[in-house]
Amino acid sequence: MFALVDCNNFYASCERVFNPSLNNKPVVVLSNNDGCVIARSNEAKALGIPMGAPAFEYAKTFEAYNINIFSSNYALYGDMSSRVINLLSEFTPEVEIYSIDEAFLKFVGFELFDFQEIGEQMRKKVTKGTGIPISIGFAPTKALSKVANKIAKKFPERTNNVYLIDSEEKRIKALKWLSIEDVWGIGRQHTKRLKYLNIHNAYQFTQLSDDWVRKNMSVVGLRLKHDLEGKPTMSLEATANKKMIATTRSFEGMLTSYDDIRERLSTFAISCAEKLRRQDSHCNMIMIFLHTNGFRKDLPQYGRNIVIKTSYPTNSSIDLVKSAEIGLKAIFRDGYHYKKAGVIVMGLTPSNQKQITLFDAENPKHLPLMSIVDRLNKAYGNNKIKFGSQSLGRQWKMKQERLSPRYSTNINEIIDIKV
Repeated sequence: MFALVDCNNFYASCERVFNPSLNNKPVVVLSNNDGCVIARSNEAKALGIPMGAPAFEYAKTFEAYNINIFSSNYALYGDMSSRVINLLSEFTPEVEIYSIDEAFLKFVGFELFDFQEIGEQMRKKVTKGTGIPISIGFAPTKALSKVANKIAKKFPERTNNVYLIDSEEKRIKALKWLSIEDVWGIGRQHTKRLKYLNIHNAYQFTQLSDDWVRKNMSVVGLRLKHDLEGKPTMSLEATANKKMIATTRSFEGMLTSYDDIRERLSTFAISCAEKLRRQDSHCNMIMIFLHTNGFRKDLPQYGRNIVIKTSYPTNSSIDLVKSAEIGLKAIFRDGYHYKKAGVIVMGLTPSNQKQITLFDAENPKHLPLMSIVDRLNKAYGNNKIKFGSQSLGRQWKMKQERLSPRYSTNINEIIDIKV
């Protein structure tokens, strides 16, 4: 049996854990630089605030309905996610972290157990241990557990946020209820094609022939169909290293100076290098991009990217900063107002499987130096140790005007209790 555990309105719930006065009040969380809405409480959804709503366009709505607004506090959300996963791991060792607020669990040898009761215990344990509300869907396959979770979340008063698909009757009823556009793994293009064929729900999708699905939706679509039919074809996936790593940002204002953008890209490259080292990987290519503000039709528009192949596999911040500068020199043009830039490292390989070259080799001093920098930043806080190409005065910072404290990860911002 599989279970899909989903944290309800996760970012908003994290804010409420440390500020109970927000309970039953509308809450929204904004993206990087406070750009658009990326999370909403049920109360905010009821007021018609859509996902992705630009904050500046909805400013009057936020004020009119007294909506509580927060900047993204990823340090807090990441820590709370880890706490939830740790508690779930007490019920079964087989856990796949699907996203920051979702996890698949596999229960082997639980045939004689009551899964409704297990689900209730999981909810009580997580709520008591973290304060985060969760919904749980149980089913014989991963895809069906996704469906069960949707039902648990959609009808909390009937299901108590736990729903079990354990019979053919329940499976068919659930699939007939689920719209085709809401099926996990079916994107917009496939949805259009299926609706053209008068396929409007998940059950109708399972009635298609295997040959048609394989031909038009590849073997991935066929696995999904079999999973929805109750035939397990998708197993838990081990947490894998990322295939590419990106650090991209929209600037708070628009930048015109080469030196200002070089400083930003250097910081992004260093961030990518740190992430590479954390997952014990090297990169073999680095992409640099920058572009202007597409919303400013009164200004000339320009956008460009370039891929630089590194001389050897590396995760050295020094090497990646040099490559980023080479790329920037090639694509930067004077006379434009730049709004966004980024660094993406690609061609990742494990650190212990590095192919060396005859004439180019990594500086042997880089590895111990990077190790020291990482240890110091971990001990004293990110960005305490900086490179010369970065801004030492920290004038470059994301717009986070409504950032809540990092209650669980920073001792200086721990919650105060008045007694």
